[in-house]
Amino acid sequence: MKYPLFLIFFLGLVFSACSKKNKIQNQVPEVIVAHPFKEMVTHYDDNTGTIAATQQINLVARVEGFLESINFNDGQRVKKGDLLFVIQQDSYIEKVKRAQATLDYDNSEYQRQLAMLQENATSQAEVEQYLSQVQVAKADLELAKINLNYTEVRAPYDGLLGAHQVDVGALVGSSPTSPTVLVTLEAIIPVYVNFNINMSDALVLREALKKLGQGNKEVVGSLPVYVALSNEKGFPHRGVLDFINNSLDTSTGTVQIRAIFPNEDLALIPGFFVTVRVAIGPPFLALTIPHAIIQTDQAGEFVFTVNKKNIVERNDLLLGPTKGSSQSVLKGLTEHDRVIVSGINRVKVGALVKPQEAANTLSVQ
Repeated sequence: MKYPLFLIFFLGLVFSACSKKNKIQNQVPEVIVAHPFKEMVTHYDDNTGTIAATQQINLVARVEGFLESINFNDGQRVKKGDLLFVIQQDSYIEKVKRAQATLDYDNSEYQRQLAMLQENATSQAEVEQYLSQVQVAKADLELAKINLNYTEVRAPYDGLLGAHQVDVGALVGSSPTSPTVLVTLEAIIPVYVNFNINMSDALVLREALKKLGQGNKEVVGSLPVYVALSNEKGFPHRGVLDFINNSLDTSTGTVQIRAIFPNEDLALIPGFFVTVRVAIGPPFLALTIPHAIIQTDQAGEFVFTVNKKNIVERNDLLLGPTKGSSQSVLKGLTEHDRVIVSGINRVKVGALVKPQEAANTLSVQ
């Protein structure tokens, strides 16, 4: 059976159009969309801070002598009263014995003078002279005992030792005007973290505290502060505000602030830099989306959304505080917007897409 040429040509056009239509439909990319999630967020101010010991002293030799022993390892944690150094003691022991002997003799003479006074064999002046000698001898004995105690250098509080500065056998304490430093002791349970906030954030913090019915004095000791070391994710260390300076540093335009942290795990070492996070306002309800879907160009941050006609649109964003892996959005989205969360690299503004609803809203993962 033979078909006319015009019929064959017509059928060819129909098949070609169908093929092109199927090809165009197959080229429409599929994307996953989801709605922003509402949750409570807090505006934080992040700054760089430094860790400092709550107490730090240089232990020095208070008497002269040769160092006899070092009773710790460098960097060791010690308790209050632990023996750290022993300075040559023999001469100080003998001085105590000598002072004790002098006191005993003077006291016996004083008692003899008192007995003689009862028999009018001596004068009141003589008795008072011997009493004075007894008092001097007592003072000399106490001083000798104090110097003997100084030959043992003990930790005045719990803390972490540095490296010893002198070795066994060295002469220490020979210069009263320039004491020999033996070791540095730092108290690191708890520790301080010092940081500064700029003037504008300080004003925001002050206004937020007023709204909460609090002031600088009330918030010290109660406002939480969080820190993280450079190799840590999130802010695992929690402390409280300890001090707010009353004046502004005009050279930097910042206010000095200090927080205190328990540091029971000894993770925070004096001298280390940390990132400090402090709340500068009360929590508020906001839309949040994952950080990963936010795009950035010269105009700022934005996301792709799909309208009712399944056409891709660009939504410019005004971002707010972060919360975990999510970012709050103050302006640019509504809770009804369909935000593209997967397939972003296959779309462009104005393109037609096949949206598929995600199983969940854009909650924090």
